Amino acid sequence: MKALIIYLSVHHNNTEKVARVLAKALDADLLKVREADAAILKQYDLIGFGSGIYFGRHHKSLLNFVETLPVLKNKAAFIFSTSGLRKIQFIHNFDKPLKEKLKRKGFDIIGQFSCKGYDTYGALKVVGGINKERPNAQDLKQAEDFARGLHDKRTSSYTMNNYQA
Repeated sequence: MKALIIYLSVHHNNTEKVARVLAKALDADLLKVREADAAILKQYDLIGFGSGIYFGRHHKSLLNFVETLPVLKNKAAFIFSTSGLRKIQFIHNFDKPLKEKLKRKGFDIIGQFSCKGYDTYGALKVVGGINKERPNAQDLKQAEDFARGLHDKRTSSYTMNNYQA
């Protein structure tokens, strides 16, 4: 299984830390959104898409990139993110817009990972931010476990994993 991770990490490198752990665990190639193009995706079986969360969704650059992709068949994907706020299902469904775009492009979503990240946006900057030590070692270990669970090397079958650290 050949894997690729496409990510965007803007402010504090929260998402980049997670992306690097995922890439190492999957032995995946790692590209920033601005380095990726539709043609390169054809070379991979599994593709991870991730960014920080901005106003309840992944970064607009990542969403715009996915929108430009052609429909791709037989591609598994996973979604990951970091956020100042805790993801609460049915209230903060951060992954929904990205997940819907990827499904429209033919991807089979096999997992989602989210963890807290250091956040100094807006008024939070005045108080020094929130989640100052995040993602921490435990978050990164959970990201590694998530990645290892995406592919069972003994059976070559995908498994669905939803993690929130």
